[in-house]
Amino acid sequence: MGFNCGIVGLPNVGKSTIFNALTAAGAASANYPFCTIDPNVGRVDVPDPRLEQISSVIKTQRTIPASMEFVDIAGLVRGASQGEGLGNQFLGHIRATDAIVNVVRCFEDTDITHVEGSVNPVRDIETIQAELIYADTSTVAKALERYRKFLKAGKKEHIAIVAMLEALDSHLQGLKPGRTFDPQPFVGDIFEVLEAWRDLHLLTSKPAIYCCNVDEALASGSGDNEYTKAVRDYAAKEGAEVILLCGKLEEEISTMELADRQEMIAALGMKEPGLNALIRAGYTTLGLATYFTAGEKEVHAWTIHRGDKAPAAAGKIHSDFERGFIKADVFTIADLLKAGSKVKLKELGQIRSEGKEYVVVDGDVMEFKFNV
Repeated sequence: MGFNCGIVGLPNVGKSTIFNALTAAGAASANYPFCTIDPNVGRVDVPDPRLEQISSVIKTQRTIPASMEFVDIAGLVRGASQGEGLGNQFLGHIRATDAIVNVVRCFEDTDITHVEGSVNPVRDIETIQAELIYADTSTVAKALERYRKFLKAGKKEHIAIVAMLEALDSHLQGLKPGRTFDPQPFVGDIFEVLEAWRDLHLLTSKPAIYCCNVDEALASGSGDNEYTKAVRDYAAKEGAEVILLCGKLEEEISTMELADRQEMIAALGMKEPGLNALIRAGYTTLGLATYFTAGEKEVHAWTIHRGDKAPAAAGKIHSDFERGFIKADVFTIADLLKAGSKVKLKELGQIRSEGKEYVVVDGDVMEFKFNV
């Protein structure tokens, strides 16, 4: 299952600063290009107040949140697809991620060098996207060459696949990312078309989040400047999320004691660290959802893909749970809070039994019955 977001951007836009704040991992951060060469990986907890809501009723020894990975990837420059800068190394690191967080600088500061010489976040996004598209066009060209050879055998599915690849190549040549291309019109009853599409593993088919690194004046995320407005307009075209945060401030907040952290957040007019919004955006963008198990030993948040059925959810705990799945007892947090105890929930008939075809809903509290 994908839990992995790659943090990308031009050199020196604040990627590593944001990564440090996310993970408190101390990744190198300095005012010069290519400070990050090898990708740093950090696992972060997904903030979820529902854990505390459950444990306020079901007394437990500990709570275990869901988690996901963020990867700090070296800065990209123009010509990366032809080997400039860290070139293929950079592209390879992106290929290993499941979603992309595009960090762009949205503040002025003459003391901080910008690799392009000026602040223009949309230009920076397009620079990164163009390099990823150039790499993808090479991937599609190789696939086209291979499937055109297959056409000599006269197989129908190869005709449909070539048509899809030719349309995709035209789409990419127009500097449009793979995630905005729809292969469905080429499928018909030839499902191999979708297999061929998935097998491409295009860099630009990965879902994207746009993270605006702003100054302290916009740290609360409640306002915009000309740069963040431009990013929002750009992201809206592909339905992508936009997160505003001040990387420098978030890094400072992440090192504070809890009481001092809360005081700083309140003083800045923030409800929570801006990074919480970024983590949740990554979780949502990856198509993930959460269900919970709750008992005296622990209240545990488990991560699944949206649309997973009960046996697959059970398998996140242990493969035996999925293999020997019988049923799941399910209740909602709202019903638990209202009833005040699991015993009362049972008395009220609000713990229902679900079978193998049940599609788990985000926020379900579940207990599995299985036999191996």
